[in-house]
Amino acid sequence: MKVTLFDFQKDALGKLRDALVSARKSVSSDNQQVIAFSAATGSGKTIIMTALFEAILDEPDDQLAWPLDWAPQPDAVILWVSDMPELNEQTRLKIESKSDKVYRVNQLITIDAHFDAPRLDGGRIYFINTQKLAVNQPLTNRGDGREHLIWETLTNTARAIPDRFYVVIDEAHRGMTSGRGAQAAQTLMQRFLLGFPEVGLVKMPLVLGVSATPKRFLDLIAHAEHTVTTHKVAVPTEEVRKSGLLKDRILIHHPEAATTAEMALLEEAARRWGKMTVAWGAYCADENEQTVWPVLVVQVENGSDRQLTKTDLSAALTVIESAIGRRMNEGEVAHAMHDTGDLDVGGRRVRKVEASRIDSDKNIGVVFFKTSLSTGWDCPRAEVMMSFRRAEDHTYIAQLLGRMVRTPLARRIEKDAALNDVHLFLPYFDTGAVESVVASLHNAEDVPPAETGSSRNLVVLKRREGTDDIFTSLNETVTYRVNAARAQSPLRRYMAISRSLTIDEINDDAWATAKLNILEWMGLRIAAIKAAGQFDAAAKTITQVGLRTLAVNNGTGVAEPAADYHIDASDVDIDRLFEEAGRAFSHGLQMEYWRDHADRDALEVKVEAIVLARNAAEIAVLESMAETAFDSLYDQHKKAIYKLKEQRRINYEKLRLATAKPNEVPWHLPASIDFKRLPTDPLWERHLYVEGNGQFRAELGSWEAAVLKEELAKIEVVGWLRNLDRKPWSLEIPYETGGEVRPMFPDLVVVRKIGIELTIDILEPHDPSLGDNFEKAVGLARFAEKHGALFGRIQLIRKQASARSEHFVRLEINRVVTIKKLLLITSNPQLDALFDSDAA
Repeated sequence: MKVTLFDFQKDALGKLRDALVSARKSVSSDNQQVIAFSAATGSGKTIIMTALFEAILDEPDDQLAWPLDWAPQPDAVILWVSDMPELNEQTRLKIESKSDKVYRVNQLITIDAHFDAPRLDGGRIYFINTQKLAVNQPLTNRGDGREHLIWETLTNTARAIPDRFYVVIDEAHRGMTSGRGAQAAQTLMQRFLLGFPEVGLVKMPLVLGVSATPKRFLDLIAHAEHTVTTHKVAVPTEEVRKSGLLKDRILIHHPEAATTAEMALLEEAARRWGKMTVAWGAYCADENEQTVWPVLVVQVENGSDRQLTKTDLSAALTVIESAIGRRMNEGEVAHAMHDTGDLDVGGRRVRKVEASRIDSDKNIGVVFFKTSLSTGWDCPRAEVMMSFRRAEDHTYIAQLLGRMVRTPLARRIEKDAALNDVHLFLPYFDTGAVESVVASLHNAEDVPPAETGSSRNLVVLKRREGTDDIFTSLNETVTYRVNAARAQSPLRRYMAISRSLTIDEINDDAWATAKLNILEWMGLRIAAIKAAGQFDAAAKTITQVGLRTLAVNNGTGVAEPAADYHIDASDVDIDRLFEEAGRAFSHGLQMEYWRDHADRDALEVKVEAIVLARNAAEIAVLESMAETAFDSLYDQHKKAIYKLKEQRRINYEKLRLATAKPNEVPWHLPASIDFKRLPTDPLWERHLYVEGNGQFRAELGSWEAAVLKEELAKIEVVGWLRNLDRKPWSLEIPYETGGEVRPMFPDLVVVRKIGIELTIDILEPHDPSLGDNFEKAVGLARFAEKHGALFGRIQLIRKQASARSEHFVRLEINRVVTIKKLLLITSNPQLDALFDSDAA
């Protein structure tokens, strides 16, 4: 693969692999195998499927450990079925661009009207859409020299290679009729599952149904009359959100009451598009990224027999040009309306473009469309949308928005929070209609962003002027990111960080040195296995195959052991085990070891690597050495890492966090953050992030508000931060509960200036009635024990009643004596007692 899979994508790939292994063993004409792959729009289902196709037709990608019994099938056939030509074309282009295997043009074949073959050829991926399978289409009718109907081609392929013919039904929920009436193949899509004897089509033996909502697909299978074994694989939607593949927010701009001032909103949408274009240009230039060119998508009204659309396209273009202060360039404006070709709009050419080509054509900046983009369209560059549609179309608009929430760089942007937003302008939607759009979006098949709402409430905050020294001090502290990255082996992490340090020119020798170190360690561990007398027996299981002979008496039928003997394992078997050892070591280290010992017998060297990879105790020693080396490299270069461009710095952060036990990372606060508040929320002074008018509004809990008022009454407090839960920039501290590590997010971070020094405080008002009190207190104590020197006060705060009034009491955790006491407590009553004795 040309791209690195996200952890949730690796999980899905692993589950699909396991399902295929099981399905291959059981598939037959009498036992259909169906895999239902539930993957929400935006989860990268095509990327996952491409990695699976690579493993089937070629060799599996080493991003995932593959079992010994996995065998590629170079002669397998994959048929991708959808109900739209545009879906197929988009999928084909994506597979071609993301795979680094041998997917050339002759391997990715779109079945057209001229296709005529007795069977589908092995080693290829075919694409077909259901429109070509209708009764009046050339593929399903004899004539013009056709020898084979498409149904015959599919049946012949299924009968010849049932365990190597994979039929993938994209958007499998469409064309399925649920309930017992579905026992007959009522639609073209269903024929692949149920067969269609009338035209000679057998049911496809091995089917993968890909869908955001697979219920109808599963219902059809459940009521089928033949034997079906179903395997279910699902991608958790929350994992998709966390990945950064989707935009964080959709901001809906609308009038308080429905209006006819549609062109005024279009002008504002165009201005927003212009700002997004400038912001993306600046970000990409600063980060050395290929420039992202945002697209303004304009949904126009339907037309009539006499006119293409009721929307005045000429006026719309004039408004857009006025807003951005220039005339549109040739080819910059396009449309995706099916019922016409290129247009002349007020002397400007508006060219016709297929929806699947919009994202790749960087010249396109504005796209007019009616309804053609709601299904199968994928354009991460679509940042701003304006709709001339009426309020009754809210469900449709929600579906369309689900196609617009992908991030252009397939990751969340830290530096500029505004680049994680999508903007929607709705002139004919009042507040009530907008609420219907939001409700429809959350009920749609696609995964909505974490926040959707009115632009009046969703804002972007920037650093308050004059706070540079405060942010410098904050950036010298640390935070944790619990479960932010899947644990990797220390060997893999050590090799990855050393390679990255060399690529980023931080340490030119790191990559070479790491390989030399590991080769030396491997030699030492192999020597240890030999010294323990364990090597010869382990090597024998690799180089020899034990055989037993039974002599069967032809007259009596009695079998008796005759002799046992051994034969040498074949070179092919040993090479396969050698490659499997390489997956355990990662980064081709088995080959490095083999080359390092080129003066010795090649078979002997390979066997040594295999024996070591199979010895769990010695691998554990090797991993421990690699982990120590990783930590040393990271600590040595973390300041240089911090200065890298965003994407590269995040790469190191992921490696640092890819451990079973949470690790700290430098706390990096971005230049801007997204925030949700009401225009009527209370104003607070001295917050570190503010709106464009210099103000900060927030509705705090009663305890947080009261504690904050106490803090702001102190003249030494020069700033504070509302530490929101689960934001990429949040201060996060781990704690244990029920044997599981979870994150906590202290409510307030307060900055005090004492003399010329800035001090960072962590304040956590916490209700004592909550069951996690003592566990969070212990978590704060462990944090203070390790990192207390970077902070001033670390306080757990609760409200207590006295004879006269209620007041707050604060347990100061960032003291050695308090830390020692907290690390011994195991219950809330013990914490209560500590508050009684030590809190102020």
